[in-house]
Amino acid sequence: MKFELVPVPVADVDRAKAFYTDKLGFAVDVDIEPVPGTRIVQLTPPGSACSILLSTALPGIAEMTPGSLRSLHLVVADARATRAELAAKGVDVGEVDEHEGAMLFVPFADPDGNTWVLQEMPWRSADFTS
Repeated sequence: MKFELVPVPVADVDRAKAFYTDKLGFAVDVDIEPVPGTRIVQLTPPGSACSILLSTALPGIAEMTPGSLRSLHLVVADARATRAELAAKGVDVGEVDEHEGAMLFVPFADPDGNTWVLQEMPWRSADFTS
């Protein structure tokens, strides 16, 4: 099995797409309107095999409350450096929370209030090639 896609409930697909691409550097995989009134935008974080889905009118996702997703994790090689990059791009990021020197976490939210966490696991730094 391969984990592929996480629906992210948003009120404004264009605003969310701009945030995820311009501020976080996600790549646009798909941006289509297969039928009038239904938009599908699939975005992938740099280096990830799992994408997020922003959509209007898709059954199941349309019923989700914008901003209701909590604590999605983005694993990064260097939480402090990534925090600084995001802050420089205007993302309202929290402070670095270090847990016993083993893991670092940095919280932030998208424009709708869906919450994310940058997570650094030093023992996985070899997983990052860039």
